[in-house]
Amino acid sequence: MKERRDQFGKCCNAPSASDHLLHSLPTLVSILFFSFTAAFTVFSFSLFILRLRPCCNCPICHSYLSSTWLASFPNLSDWYAHLLSHSPTATITIHVLSNILTANPDNVHHILKTNFHNYPKGKPFSSILGDLLGHGIFNVDGHSWTFQRKMASLELGSLSVRSHAFHILTSQIQTRLLPILCSNHGMLDLQDIFKRFSFDNICRFSFGLDPGCLSLSLPISEFAVAFDLASRLSAERAITPYPVMWRIKRLFGLGSERKLSDAIKMVDDLAMEVIRHRREIGFSHRNDLLSRFMASIDDDRYLRDIVVSFLLAGRDTVASALTSFFWLLSQNPEVEDEILAESDRVMGPDPDALPSFDNLKDMQYLHAAVYENLRLFPPVQFDSKFAEEDDILPDGTFVQKGTRVTYHPYAMGRMDRIWGSDCLQFKPERWLKNGSFAPVNPFKFPVFQAGLRVCLGKELAVMDVKCTAVVLIRKFKIRLVGTDRVARFAPGLTASWRGGLPVRIEQRTTS
Repeated sequence: MKERRDQFGKCCNAPSASDHLLHSLPTLVSILFFSFTAAFTVFSFSLFILRLRPCCNCPICHSYLSSTWLASFPNLSDWYAHLLSHSPTATITIHVLSNILTANPDNVHHILKTNFHNYPKGKPFSSILGDLLGHGIFNVDGHSWTFQRKMASLELGSLSVRSHAFHILTSQIQTRLLPILCSNHGMLDLQDIFKRFSFDNICRFSFGLDPGCLSLSLPISEFAVAFDLASRLSAERAITPYPVMWRIKRLFGLGSERKLSDAIKMVDDLAMEVIRHRREIGFSHRNDLLSRFMASIDDDRYLRDIVVSFLLAGRDTVASALTSFFWLLSQNPEVEDEILAESDRVMGPDPDALPSFDNLKDMQYLHAAVYENLRLFPPVQFDSKFAEEDDILPDGTFVQKGTRVTYHPYAMGRMDRIWGSDCLQFKPERWLKNGSFAPVNPFKFPVFQAGLRVCLGKELAVMDVKCTAVVLIRKFKIRLVGTDRVARFAPGLTASWRGGLPVRIEQRTTS
């Protein structure tokens, strides 16, 4: 009997199957939870990858990934222009980039005006350029964009600021640019000269600072070199079909992302030095744009982003426009002759005379030639937005939420359905009506954007190009070196000519 009780006690004290289950339940729940999380993550990532279609084998994506387009086109922008011109809607999709490209003016109007709020720069774009541009006006939306635009609009629209900018420009031309070109008796890189000239000009106008980039000794500006490198590497992020790769390289400081980080650090250091110097000497009674912004902003990091945005807007775009203008003039001497004849009528025959502000306004053919140059070679060849919500473009293209949508001014300037069968020709006359400049619909010529984001510095930029160009045309004969007449661009946020623009300069003789 006692033996049976002992056996019964052992049985009661022995752990049952249900006890084992209760003790292991937390472990099982954890395993199930993490298994579900892992499976869901893999599933979500797979959907994301499928949506991006990184292995899409359609003809366009295959050519993009394999770079076979290089066999027929000198630049990616020329290939895009070819594809868009052969599309019935002037719209194509690069699936591997999740990018819709359009050269359709109705679509541009929709993106930049009709449905503007559905097409901000967006977080993907901001992340691509955020390391360089930070929260500057070209990389933000919402309140920050509105504030900076309002401030810039008040300043750039005033007559006193335009007069100040014109005085700086003519002073730079007379004391820096002309002596450099007059003293040169061999070959030089005109693009490099224009970049240095524009860098000095924008620094004096925006910051009240003279970096002395364009002096007789032609010193190398570390800031300018770093800015060029940062611009190029940031732009390369935007064209990679696998964004995760640059993010991984940035995380571990590898390759191009290491170089980008070093370049941006130099930009940061020098931009902050500009701000510190301005605070030391005071800014309340100065005319430069930075001083005007500093009167309303105390955040130096925010000011740094504004400094970089000024440089991008005022230096690279003007240099790019001047470079392409003289490239076109060298191949179209009849246009150069017309500009000379018009300038003689307006300014007189003295080749040493500098134009007045009124002189520039009176030179309608010159104005048309500058716009024709911008039509064929816009300094910013494309611009991208990201759709906030699903949408349908006027041409019927469906846009999924989060898709990158790009309008392409470079391609639009080469569309015969927009500009006629002579669209590839350099013809300033297309902009003239009864001898006066006749502007066109900005949505078929979105070189300065259009709608709410239209470029605030448009008039100043055109003034810079016109004034510099007419002075050099009246003073010099500028001719390309070599026989290659194909425009080839280097990667960057603005169009830059690969290999520069080698020229020979000869002073004109007065008759």
